[in-house]
Amino acid sequence: MGVRNSIVLVSFMLLLALSSAFPKHKKQYKPCKNLVLYFHDIIYNGKNAANATSAIVAAPQGANLTILAPQFHFGNIAVFDDPITLDNNLHSKPVGRAQGMYIYDTKNTYTAWLGFTFSLNTTAYQGTINFIGADPLMIKTRDISVVGGTGDFFMHRGVATIMTDAYEGEVYFRLRVDINFYECW
Repeated sequence: MGVRNSIVLVSFMLLLALSSAFPKHKKQYKPCKNLVLYFHDIIYNGKNAANATSAIVAAPQGANLTILAPQFHFGNIAVFDDPITLDNNLHSKPVGRAQGMYIYDTKNTYTAWLGFTFSLNTTAYQGTINFIGADPLMIKTRDISVVGGTGDFFMHRGVATIMTDAYEGEVYFRLRVDINFYECW
């Protein structure tokens, strides 16, 4: 094989490598299923035991588990068992429960780490959806991972876009959760 043929072969191989490295059309993924749900969290503050759906279970303030820590709530761990609704009305009929925890994990802004499950029990949907990820609260919309599920959501994976839909001081907040499944079994 001559030098010229070697140069042509190398040039052809380089052209092939470059053309496959930069595809002409980026693949667009479309969700196989979408749900929009709301969950309502009422934080126990020492005076609202009858209505509270979440409680601080660990706090840097020591034994005071009714007041969130002062510096961006850093170090607080809360568990919750919140109602899930199809609309943003707390008094609407629940379609399930959001159960899990959030950990305030940043010292210089409001950020939490979330790990929770939606347990749905309706005529339309039966099963659970599992979520995990960081929640930088000061950003309008945040994405967290959908890492699996059971029942109608068996082995489903995707992304949930969450948005704080309402809040009342440090006692109540409502999240809008737009769930896009990209793997549906």
